[in-house]
Amino acid sequence: MIAKIMKPGHSTRNTIAYLYKTGRGHDHTDPHLVAAWDALVPDPGRTDHPQQTLAQLVQALDLRVKQAGDRAPKGHVWHCAIRAAPEDPILTDEQWAEVARRIVHATGIAPAADPDGCRWIAARHAPDHIHIVATKMRGDLRRPRHWNDYHRADTELAKIETEWGLRAYDRGDRTAATRPTRAETEKAARRTGSPVTPRQKLRATVRTAAAHATSEDHFFALLAGADVLVDKRIALSGDALGYKVALAGDTNAAGEPIWFPGGKLALDLSLPKIRARLTGQTPDTPTTRQVQPAERWRHTTTALRNAHRTLHENGNPSAAQAELAAAGELLDILPALTTGPARRELFAAAQTFERATRSRIRFDYAQAAELRTSAKRLLRTAGQPIPDAPALDLLLTLTLLTIAAAHWHRAQRHTQQATAAQATLPHLRAAYRHTAAPALNNLAQHTPAPETVDCYAVLVRGALPEHAEQILTDPAWPALTATLHQVEADGHRPADVLTEVLASRELDTADSVAEVLIWRMRNIADIQFRRAEGAQSRATTRSRTGRQPVQVSHSRRTPAPRLNPDRSRRLR
Repeated sequence: MIAKIMKPGHSTRNTIAYLYKTGRGHDHTDPHLVAAWDALVPDPGRTDHPQQTLAQLVQALDLRVKQAGDRAPKGHVWHCAIRAAPEDPILTDEQWAEVARRIVHATGIAPAADPDGCRWIAARHAPDHIHIVATKMRGDLRRPRHWNDYHRADTELAKIETEWGLRAYDRGDRTAATRPTRAETEKAARRTGSPVTPRQKLRATVRTAAAHATSEDHFFALLAGADVLVDKRIALSGDALGYKVALAGDTNAAGEPIWFPGGKLALDLSLPKIRARLTGQTPDTPTTRQVQPAERWRHTTTALRNAHRTLHENGNPSAAQAELAAAGELLDILPALTTGPARRELFAAAQTFERATRSRIRFDYAQAAELRTSAKRLLRTAGQPIPDAPALDLLLTLTLLTIAAAHWHRAQRHTQQATAAQATLPHLRAAYRHTAAPALNNLAQHTPAPETVDCYAVLVRGALPEHAEQILTDPAWPALTATLHQVEADGHRPADVLTEVLASRELDTADSVAEVLIWRMRNIADIQFRRAEGAQSRATTRSRTGRQPVQVSHSRRTPAPRLNPDRSRRLR
């Protein structure tokens, strides 16, 4: 069921007349009362003199309003329509009467057992909905306390749906970003030909700046660099209390910028929330060691796996919500590291997933410090070649996390957030396809001899019997055999690496099990090679300084080539 509360009306008679109006242009059939504040209320739909009875009903409803005189509100008519879903069964008059009584009680119009509640009626003029009309003046000539009435009515309808087994509508928790108005949409279409409004552009820009920023000053500098006008609200101490932003060139009729406070763009974009983000990350510790880009991508993937574990365990809603907020920041960062179609898809994924990062569950940003910090450090790889295996492994893990986010939100009855997480998946999968296609084609050109391929098929059937046929018929199977062959050439046992891959993540939600195996195996083999390479380097250093050399065991006498011998061939 859904409720629609109209703007306060000024004429009780006009509202009641509309409810009982039939004929051409109206779908009203058999209008009649199903409930009212008093059982003896006259019903214009059940009399031989409808106009006379309607006047009596209006007079009874307006009695307290007239008694209050000047104290009565200007818009004294409260009007709420409640409609059932098309697939719901047709409710009886008695059931609709119960719905009406629960709604006027929940909204504060006429609380149960309160003799001074407002006078109200519930009229039914169609099978699937009713109208509740009340006059906003209590018996003690005070106004009713019906603040937040829409949310309270919606909450009560959700309970009715559950109790009666009716269709459950997607309901928000008032954490969604403000939608652009019709005037904003039409103005954007006239000026730019695009349905994207300045409000939406500013929200995306501010969110991206908050994800990239390392300090409050850096945040405002990023906004200024994005051609966004910023106006801070400064306290007497000189500290910023808040801020508002405007898009350059977006002006009103007087030629003044149209400002939007950060908290009005989205609840998590207020200045206090952004400060909490910036202080909720692990401080960077300086290191003399040069960290390779691939290592940063792997660290972020590891943090994503830990976040997925938190969602899967579902034991701490606060920690889970913190991880989702951090995953949203990572999505805001990834477009800056990619180019072309993948960048467009990742940007769309970030804008879609942002609804899944907010709920009524309170959390501390520091609860997801690992993921947030590793995502910020990933920014240091901007402008450098993207390592294919670590980057694709991260995209696959991020897809897995998004699936878990949709399940988690459903379990928490966050319908809008679950829908947003589900809608993010096509964009992530498209970004993966754009990034993976060149690498898979390159690997497929190095497929080993047929007898070697047959050996690998036997290995896969033994290690993954439930997924074997899917893998062997996958278009990525030639690339997987090339990966297995490279792993073996590097001195590793393919069975051992495959076992390690299977222990790292489940495969039931994978679109392509073969591709998951490829990127995980390449990652693991590359890590093992780096460890062996480091051990060999340390052994050489010890031998030069006169220390006892450390023997490093390899299954091959000569050092094996790197897993990706062509370092210049990287996905961009």
